[in-house]
Amino acid sequence: MKILLVFDFDNTIIDDNSDTWIVQCAPNKKLPIELRDSYQKGFWTEFMGRVFKYLGDKGVREHEMKRAVTSLPFTPGMVELFNFIRKNKDKFDCIIISDSNSVFIDWVLKAASFHDVFDKVFTNPAAFNSSGHLTVENYHTHSCNRCPKNLCKKVVLIEFVDKQLQRGVNYTQIVYIGDGGNDVCPVTFLKNDDVAMPRKGYTLQKTLSRMSQNLEPMEYSVVVWSSGVDIISHLQFLIKD
Repeated sequence: MKILLVFDFDNTIIDDNSDTWIVQCAPNKKLPIELRDSYQKGFWTEFMGRVFKYLGDKGVREHEMKRAVTSLPFTPGMVELFNFIRKNKDKFDCIIISDSNSVFIDWVLKAASFHDVFDKVFTNPAAFNSSGHLTVENYHTHSCNRCPKNLCKKVVLIEFVDKQLQRGVNYTQIVYIGDGGNDVCPVTFLKNDDVAMPRKGYTLQKTLSRMSQNLEPMEYSVVVWSSGVDIISHLQFLIKD
């Protein structure tokens, strides 16, 4: 009987946003105004595709991007948290559902040797093409009107849990650890024993506290965190039961 831990990546595992961080590789560390202004709400992945093309056209190479991304700081306490999970891997399955991309997440986890902590990573697939440009695709299509068109984290979570059930894996609890507006949708899937863990002071926490003030039905419990160490404390409490 295992607990499923679901992590967001940007501003949760790492203490910044990998997509905006990569801009430091651009000439003068900024994007031209017309490129910046080309972003349309809900179409972030397409926007990042144009950013990566711009970086490639300006001669930014894979090794430079990798150096920038692997210098991203982990959120305080995350390294301790991952070591704790690794020691207790018999009690936890661990997945990432992120709107970043597979190349960035892979780089960060491998550089810090935390690859083995995660059973699966769900994110927008990315790869370097023959001209050395990073290209990124939408993770999937879905019909949820709450989420950006490339990724509904709730759909991903439901599909994963269903697939695991078919394999005979039934989780006693789901703990969802995130920070952003796109983490609200998957949190609404959580049931009685589950735990939503929003990062203190970020959009997810503000939204959940507004929902509880509006007396919206919430079966799951909410435990706010500022550091990975707070998450360790709560997980210790859960596995002690």
